[in-house]
Amino acid sequence: MAKKSGGRLVSSAGLVTYYDSEDRRAVHIAPTTVMIVAGVIAVITIVLNALY
Repeated sequence: MAKKSGGRLVSSAGLVTYYDSEDRRAVHIAPTTVMIVAGVIAVITIVLNALY
């Protein structure tokens, strides 16, 4: 009989391993912060486009 690999799915391409690992040294940014910064940049862009 053939051996079972017992590993992760081949089709996941390592994404399961990537997202399961928590690196304490990584920079963590809250999703709300990203949305606020994107909104501020959008408003600045619209205002500058209207002025010039």
